[in-house]
Amino acid sequence: MKIVQEQWTEVDGRPIIAYTFTNDNGIEVTCINYGCIITKIVTPDKHGNYENIVLAFDDFSSYLTNSPYLGAIIGRVAGRIKNASFELNGNTYTLDKNENGNHLHGGKKGFHHAIWQGAGFSRKDEVGVQFSYMSIDGEEGYPGNVDVHVTYTLNNQNELTISYRATSDKDTPITLTNHTYFNLSGNVKSDILQHQLKIKSDRFLELDHEFLPTGALLDVTGTPFDLREGKTIQEGVEATHPQIALVGQGYDHPFLLNTHHDEEILLFEPESGRTLIVETDEPGVVVYTGNQLPSEIKVNGAPARKYLGICLETQALPDAVHHSHFPSCILRAGEVYSSVTKYTFCVQEG
Repeated sequence: MKIVQEQWTEVDGRPIIAYTFTNDNGIEVTCINYGCIITKIVTPDKHGNYENIVLAFDDFSSYLTNSPYLGAIIGRVAGRIKNASFELNGNTYTLDKNENGNHLHGGKKGFHHAIWQGAGFSRKDEVGVQFSYMSIDGEEGYPGNVDVHVTYTLNNQNELTISYRATSDKDTPITLTNHTYFNLSGNVKSDILQHQLKIKSDRFLELDHEFLPTGALLDVTGTPFDLREGKTIQEGVEATHPQIALVGQGYDHPFLLNTHHDEEILLFEPESGRTLIVETDEPGVVVYTGNQLPSEIKVNGAPARKYLGICLETQALPDAVHHSHFPSCILRAGEVYSSVTKYTFCVQEG
């Protein structure tokens, strides 16, 4: 196992470091200390061809805007917060309004635009990077000084684990996720419509016209959201269900997971044989099928387009600060926020 680090560029005089780590099976991950962004994951297909399975910009400058949040860590709160405000302990906090008067993915700056401290490590059976960042009291409107650590660890079982840990000196909402867009065809040879997605989930969140949860948890039975036995992405995006049409003819919805660390999310691409298993201790996963990917940006050497990648954002439910029946996303002062999501890369033959 090995890790290599090199400087990519500078931002405000601070070096942007790319870390590339590889296991003994040739699986390779590259990430940078800007936004903890994953820029490459190389895995084999059923014929032994090693190719990149994530979307990435070709140049660093595109990450300075990064409207699709490619590969980034999202925080302090992943997802939307209605009216960009919330009440906590009798105080009202006003956040950055960066989407239609609401707050999205931590605000204009957010963790995805932060320069993190990175430290690579290589041990006998694992290799990776630990990133750390201090989010100061009042940043983007949030209370508390929050000490955040995100660790990417790759082992020889072809498992990439993202471990999140945070503490705060004031009560504050927090839920972190990674916003990588997967495309298991390899080197973006095709879109994701023929990918098959299976999720152990009986319920999903209904969204309103601003893509905010209404608070209703809907039964997936008899809908395109019933992924318990698996569906192709194409089956979902071509469905006539109003919730599919609402978000641009696709998925952009939170699913409540039935089980955890139990192969609860499975993505399969039949042409390559690549399979991605996602396991987490988070209550939900937001499935986003790239319905809004703008064609004016270039990813992996070509213009972006709808359905070019799929995000599987493991996290607390969006806008939980306004829905008391959702699992709480409040980190209490002095307590520890801890979350683990594991991605296993494997191949199905035939």
